[in-house]
Parts: sequence; structure tokens; C-alpha cells
Amino acid sequence: MNTHTRRFTPGRRTLLRGAALGAAVPLVPATASARDAEGTVDAKGAAAPAGRGRGAGSVSYRWLGTSGWRIDLARGERTATVLIDPYVTRFDTGLFSGSFDPATRLRTDKALVRRHAGTPEVVCVTHTHWDHLNDVPYLARATGARVIGTETTYHVLRSFGVDAGQISVVKGGEVLAFDGYVVEVASSRHSRNGSYSYFAPGTLNAPPAAAPRTISDLPEGDTLAFKVTPDGAPSALFMGASDFDERSFRGLAPDIAMLAVASTRSTYRYVPRLLDALGRPDVVVPVHWDDFERPLSEPPRKDGTDLDEFVAQVREVSPGSRLVVPDYETVYGADLRPRR
Repeated sequence: MNTHTRRFTPGRRTLLRGAALGAAVPLVPATASARDAEGTVDAKGAAAPAGRGRGAGSVSYRWLGTSGWRIDLARGERTATVLIDPYVTRFDTGLFSGSFDPATRLRTDKALVRRHAGTPEVVCVTHTHWDHLNDVPYLARATGARVIGTETTYHVLRSFGVDAGQISVVKGGEVLAFDGYVVEVASSRHSRNGSYSYFAPGTLNAPPAAAPRTISDLPEGDTLAFKVTPDGAPSALFMGASDFDERSFRGLAPDIAMLAVASTRSTYRYVPRLLDALGRPDVVVPVHWDDFERPLSEPPRKDGTDLDEFVAQVREVSPGSRLVVPDYETVYGADLRPRR
């Protein structure tokens, strides 16, 4: 895949490495550090300079659970918001209690979605399963945001009444320039279960006869990953599932990598191959390990995936990477250190 490399001030990758290289940063409440106004605090409690690197203070990240993220980029008098897989409504399907019901009806809590997602200008969708797409049709209609996704995502959104002009169909390899940031698209793959398959496979090449009503009406529809590079700040890669296209990932070289935790061992040497393909990012953030049927108002809970094993493998394969285990309530800066 042709990749696009942006040049930044020297040492941008070095500044992401803290005094606690290879240590996992624990779950930290948004108000945990009174010193954040003057500088960040690393895992050993040592103060680090604030605003390191050009643009470091103008970008923030919030984990929306699962593989969802909100990125806010300051642009003069206003802030641009970019979302990745914003699944906020979080309803019960029985998946985490052993009584999974594929006929669970789709629904969106509009007020909750707007409170967490804000008013995005771009929404990136890695694939079309409910825990990634569910809230996107409402957000697209309500805000006019541009949605970037696969052809399947396009057809599903059209069935929900989203204007065709808002949807950008991508396949992987695209490098899209926006005001203040670049979005690079990479072909990826969906997580594999113990049977080497996954829920609701398939793609759409035309709108469905009716808008999807249940979670099983939403096929995977191919999977993407997105690398977002704000002007003058570190780049961040966002995965939506725990498998990948090794050849497409080589050369991406993100500074920060939001990597999905595998729930099975079906994919051969997942963590070593992934970190090698990405060039061992400076910061590794495990995602898609939480119980995404619990509300965001409750603390994240690992369920059904092995976060601890993932963290151990990252430490072994890439000891120079700083590990950050995210929290729902924390706002992170451009270097993925907690802010106030």
C-alpha cells in the first residue's frame, strides 16, 4: 500500500517515551492529577513539561469504549471533532451473560450520543457491526458529519436516510487531507473467534430492502483501520478489530497505536506480528477489551478478552513502548497522558 509520511519537528517520537518505558499506565480518573495544569505526570510520578512538541496542547483524545474514540483538534477559535466507531448507546444483547440474542433490536439514545460525541465533522467507521456503527446514522443525520467507511457502510447509511454526499467510500490506501489533519485508510481484517470465523460476515453492494432493525441485520462488510495525523502532533492508528492486513500495515509507523485486544488465539502470533508491522509504536493503547454492554457511566470492565495477556505480550515484544490502559472518563493529551 502506498503510504503518506508527514514531517514533524525532530524528536516527535522520542517525546512520547516517558520515564516508565514499558510500564502500563493504570486507569486514571480525569481529575486525578492536580499538576496537569503545569505538566503531565508519568507512571513514576515525575513531572514532565507541558505542551511538549508543536501542537501538543491542541489535540485531545477520549475513549468512548470498545474501539470508539473522540478526537478534538483546536483550530483557531473553534475545535474540530473527529470520531472513530462512536458506539455510545450500549444496549444489552446477552453477549456477556451467555444468552446472546442476534435478534436484539437496534436503538439509539440520542441525548447520550450527543453528550459524548459532540458535533463531529468526520466520523470514521472501521466496519459495520452494531458495536461500531449503531449510533452513526443518527449522528450523520443530526450533525451533517462526513462519514468515511466501506461500501457496506455506505449502503447501510443510505437505508437510514443519510445523504449520499456525506459518505466517503474507501477501501484502504486512501490519504485524505482535511483542515488541520490527515486521515490515512488501511485495509484491515475482523477478529476471529475460536472457529476461525466471526459474527455476521458478508458485504452489501446495494442498499438493503429496508433499514436494519436488529444487530444481525448489520454485516461486517470488510474492516478498515484509520491513521489520524494532526498538524504538528503525533499520529495515531485506530483499529476496530483484532486482526489486520500485515502488508497494508507495514509503513504506517504510527506514534500512537490503539490496538484491539484479541479474544481468541485463532490469529497466528497476533501481537508480535502486529507490533513488528507497525514499527513498535511509542505508545500502545489496548482497546475493545471492555464489556461494551455496560454504560459509560460505570467503570470499564474486562470481560471475554485477555487484557493482561495482551499487556504482557506488548511488554515482551516492544519494551520501549509506553502502555496506556484507557478509562472512559479521562481526557488524554496529544501524547496520551491524562489531562485534568
